[in-house]
Amino acid sequence: MTEQRYLEDSTVREFEATVERTVGDDRVVLDRTHFYPEGGGQPADHGTITDPDGRAWNVVDVQKHDGIHHYLEPGAGVDEDELPEAGSTVTGELDWERRSSHMRYHTAQHLLSALLLEEYDAETTGNQVRAHKATLDCAYERFHDDELQHVEDRMNELVEQGRSVEWYVLDRETAEDELDPERTRLSLLPDSITEIRIVEIGGAPDSSEPFDRTACAGTHVSNTEEIGAVTVTGRETKGSKEERITFELD
Repeated sequence: MTEQRYLEDSTVREFEATVERTVGDDRVVLDRTHFYPEGGGQPADHGTITDPDGRAWNVVDVQKHDGIHHYLEPGAGVDEDELPEAGSTVTGELDWERRSSHMRYHTAQHLLSALLLEEYDAETTGNQVRAHKATLDCAYERFHDDELQHVEDRMNELVEQGRSVEWYVLDRETAEDELDPERTRLSLLPDSITEIRIVEIGGAPDSSEPFDRTACAGTHVSNTEEIGAVTVTGRETKGSKEERITFELD
């Protein structure tokens, strides 16, 4: 099974790995990777894979199947349908502008989810991160303009406070005992998952309680200051008592 190195360190831009096997005529499975596979509302990383001879393939998609599949398109010096050989050592390089944007937006989404739950009792029901915007769906009847302005103001306060962002693993029993079920929704995870990766955003300076702790396997920045200025760009009704908020980052 591919080692998911992005779970430990989301700052790595380049790494070496061994090709475990090829799949079809457009995919490889590596023994380790820092490429994030699509999931949890976060898109897959893009970038390149290069072999020792300098031949390069563009990584155009990453999906988790029986291992993590890196979907490739021929780049410099590569014939159509040619793939890196199984057993060879390759260098992976992330499209850092894309990854960095996803990290900022995903962390901002955590802030927004916690804020909406705390101040509006609005539970997050879905989210989608993109390179230049993000959306969040929540259980709320309707947000008015003054509420959206308040949300934007509070988000920027939290960003500017430079709160720490950390991630670590808890055993499932501990996570279920200690974490807010409205935020973690651990009941939706299969029973086979016994270790839960937690992402925690620090609380106010005068509080020992974190602002947010939730289960998440995505990539994030390590401090809210890295998110940048937040602008709430709109809202729309997504059904009975469900709202979608769209926001962008500077």
